Amino acid sequence: MSLSIDLRGKKAVVTGVTSGIGASIAHVLARAGCDVAGCGRRSVDSRGAEMFEKSVRDSGRRAFYRPVDLSDTASPAQWITEAATTLGGIDILISNAGRNIFKGATATSEADWEECMNLDLAAHWRLAKAARPFLEKASPGVIIVVSSNHAYRTIPGCFPYNVAKAGMLALVQSLAIEWGPTIRTVGIAPGFIETPANDAWFEAFDNPSAERKRTIRLHPVGQLGTCEQIGAWIAFLASDFAAFTTGTTHVIDGGRLAILQDVGTE
Repeated sequence: MSLSIDLRGKKAVVTGVTSGIGASIAHVLARAGCDVAGCGRRSVDSRGAEMFEKSVRDSGRRAFYRPVDLSDTASPAQWITEAATTLGGIDILISNAGRNIFKGATATSEADWEECMNLDLAAHWRLAKAARPFLEKASPGVIIVVSSNHAYRTIPGCFPYNVAKAGMLALVQSLAIEWGPTIRTVGIAPGFIETPANDAWFEAFDNPSAERKRTIRLHPVGQLGTCEQIGAWIAFLASDFAAFTTGTTHVIDGGRLAILQDVGTE
């Protein structure tokens, strides 16, 4: 007997869908049966927006996209209302959008700090708060917040991004205990995932290929993660199979956090 994740009839809202992890999340949820409303910073006629809509519709589901600047304090509530009206409700909120703001503790300015805390932390709270009335009607509704393994361990120069991601762990806990049982709130903390942003990270080194190989050797699984794998985790956590998990952030990092000290890098 095969096992499948069935989300038919569910309505999902996913932020940051025009590339990388967000695009794969939307695609996998649509394959599982969800109608999907997505947003990003790119225009409606951008390739990223068109690919999002095509991937959802190719699965026979409804797609709806709008460009949204989630760093604007009023935009999350406006977007959630529009998405809920278009889809006819919200069962699942995937709060994924964010930006790597790597400055370092000394070089970070007040403006850098404010930008990071606004987009990489506060925007997730604003989205969840706006979606709460719709999610409560789903009973249980599901909120999944995409954090990072930087919330647990980091490297030099990643401040203030890592601070915001650590705050997201507490956000997941608070929403779970304050809004349960009508809403489950779960987090995921991906590690190195094959995305355009990580490609840019490697390209910043003098020898990108050597740095990629070195990084892969730091992972007990011997590989980097894929966006499709993160999408599959999201679909599982949004399903009834995960009904007994809330208030927890699940680390998906190929075993990176299991290592006490970096080894095998030569």
